[in-house]
Amino acid sequence: MTQIKLLSLDGRELTLEQEVEDLRGRLRGSLVDPTAPEYENVRQIWNAMIDRRPGLFVRCAGAADVLHAVRFARQYRLLTAVRGGGHNIAGSALCNGGLVIDVAPMRSVRIDPWERIAEVEPGATLGDFDREAQAFGLATPLGINSTTGVAGLTLGGGFGWLSRKYGMTIDNLIGADVVTAAGELERANERENPDLFWGIRGGGGNLGVVTSFRFRLHEVGPEVFAGLVVHPYERAGELLRRYRELAAAAADDLALWVILRKAPPLPFLPPAVHGREVVVFALCHVGRPGGGEQAVASLRALGEPHGIHAGPMPFVEWQSAFDPLLTPGARNYWKSHNLTNLSDQLIDLTVRYAGQLPTPQCEIFFGQVGGAIKRVPADAMAYPHRNADFVMNVHTRWDDPIEDAGCVAWAREFFEATAPHATGGVYVNFIPEDEERVRAAYGSNYGRLTELKQRYDPENLFRINQNIAIKVLA
Repeated sequence: MTQIKLLSLDGRELTLEQEVEDLRGRLRGSLVDPTAPEYENVRQIWNAMIDRRPGLFVRCAGAADVLHAVRFARQYRLLTAVRGGGHNIAGSALCNGGLVIDVAPMRSVRIDPWERIAEVEPGATLGDFDREAQAFGLATPLGINSTTGVAGLTLGGGFGWLSRKYGMTIDNLIGADVVTAAGELERANERENPDLFWGIRGGGGNLGVVTSFRFRLHEVGPEVFAGLVVHPYERAGELLRRYRELAAAAADDLALWVILRKAPPLPFLPPAVHGREVVVFALCHVGRPGGGEQAVASLRALGEPHGIHAGPMPFVEWQSAFDPLLTPGARNYWKSHNLTNLSDQLIDLTVRYAGQLPTPQCEIFFGQVGGAIKRVPADAMAYPHRNADFVMNVHTRWDDPIEDAGCVAWAREFFEATAPHATGGVYVNFIPEDEERVRAAYGSNYGRLTELKQRYDPENLFRINQNIAIKVLA
């Protein structure tokens, strides 16, 4: 029998032996502690900057295991993290010395093509979801990287290529099953526990552990018109100003993003361009025939591009197109702003800093949002930032720890320089655990979220996240 040492919420180290064995006997899943041969592999997450050593993983096989894990954490007041896809930039899937409720093994996706509803477990990735739903020509708005976890993406709001037409991920969430800090399974939707349902749509993991999501689906694909148009960086200022005009005129069925980075070795680009700074336009069109071709023509007309790779392609292929640039194991640091416009001053700053990328993996991107997202009131659910037309992410990425200071400093400097041109709001999934930025992420809904946090998690058991600060009673 192995002695397990676990940190409590108040920082004490508890030695649990028989208690852990009793928990093991109640589970359908498994326990992984630091002596297990698979421990090192299990504790790896997407962002290699995060190096934490939990005291115990509960690898959940279903909702019952989540119930047992939460009740165990509650009984012994353990420091607790929850892991879904493990893709969160802040690394909140792990905690040093504590308990990790690991729902990654729960990856079921069930599609009802008649009612157009998806039932999704919290360990599923975007790739899991898309492959299942696209068998029926159906989809819901998700992110842009197939290895991202559905749970974390959804709880933070969620947006991607389909959001201008169909809204955010949470706008398409119609219900969820949630294990609260009280160790009870609750159903949350517009009729049952509507306040909890309001809070999980953008409030992160603050209110409980979701064991099942139910999404509304839309007819999409199996093919969409999507692709890349790559232009020279030397014309970046002019290109971004013209992009501003194209984005303002775009219909909701077109998402048009722009990325400034060094060119990867894409086969449609001349070898001489590889490794040089470029301006990349990424587009996805899900509307009337001909709309995608028209968008490409507009981008081509901006000037002579280095290369174009665009046309009809399977939606699942486009959803994973950026996976090679977002593989696990690299070190990542992000800073982000919400924007209502791209001012001339912002564009000039972007061009300057894009010419000083600290590593070839770094990039600055502007994700076009707006459209259907803006037609939902700011107080309809926990996510408040419905006024944004763009989300800017300063995506700093590198491999060698010796580059940490320089990469982080570059991202912070650019973030501070561009802050006067932003709304002050931010997408919660793009920030680290930073109280000031957390308040900005929850914005005008922070007060109501605080009340819900006090009601559903008064001891702040679920605190390893973009946490809502409450007064914890002793």
